[in-house]
Amino acid sequence: MSIHRPSKQFFGLRKPVGRRQRLLSALGIWIVFFGVWVFAAAAGLVNELLVPAPQQVFATTFDLFYGRGFASDVLISISRVLGAFAMACAVAVPLGVMMGSFPAIEAIFAPFVSAWRYLPAPSFIPILLMWFGTGEAPKLALLFIGVIFFLITLVMDHTKHVREELVETALTLGANRGTVVMKVIFPAVLPNIVVAMRQMLAMAWTYLVIAEIVASSTGIGAMMMRARRFLKTDEILSGIIVIGVLGLLFDLLFAALHRWAFPYLRKV
Repeated sequence: MSIHRPSKQFFGLRKPVGRRQRLLSALGIWIVFFGVWVFAAAAGLVNELLVPAPQQVFATTFDLFYGRGFASDVLISISRVLGAFAMACAVAVPLGVMMGSFPAIEAIFAPFVSAWRYLPAPSFIPILLMWFGTGEAPKLALLFIGVIFFLITLVMDHTKHVREELVETALTLGANRGTVVMKVIFPAVLPNIVVAMRQMLAMAWTYLVIAEIVASSTGIGAMMMRARRFLKTDEILSGIIVIGVLGLLFDLLFAALHRWAFPYLRKV
């Protein structure tokens, strides 16, 4: 009598996939994407001026880096994103933890933060240019505004979900409020804070081009705007690809940091 063994299901509900399947799936979707792009360009299904072939875009990207000093623009953009993001984290993390720990502080800041969270960051461009001129300050301010209010809310919400019994136990053992926040609540919520920072860094990259297209002569966004004036679509697509690659690399770095800093959270 044979025993029937159920076969593995590809669409297993909440079933983890292996590293090999994850890698093949990730490569497969990009192969399909570029395959469709190559076919559409070769078959003349798209306007070559507006949608150049991917091999042309990659050749242009190579020329930008090795023939036209594009690496300096990339480094400038990275410094802007990381600088503004660091300033946002320096304000949002402690404020979010305090708001999640003390309802009285939440009552003060939550209405203010919530109101600013629904204002689109690009709408601040005119006033930022009036306040700070055309230097680095308005670009950093725009990236800062685009991140900080969402990050405060995420940190606050994660802090609220720290297990109540941890706090009560610390208070029962005689810890004061400051000790509870620094030694109990903050370490407990720190893994989720890193996740929130990873999510918001992605948002900072989405605002980068907007920050650099206004009164800027350096950075990836400025290069893309110069290319637009001369209908150089291949350079615009190169800029988009570079931003996507940089965003992916930083996302992977944050994921690696999370695994390294919190190994006890790994699923066995």
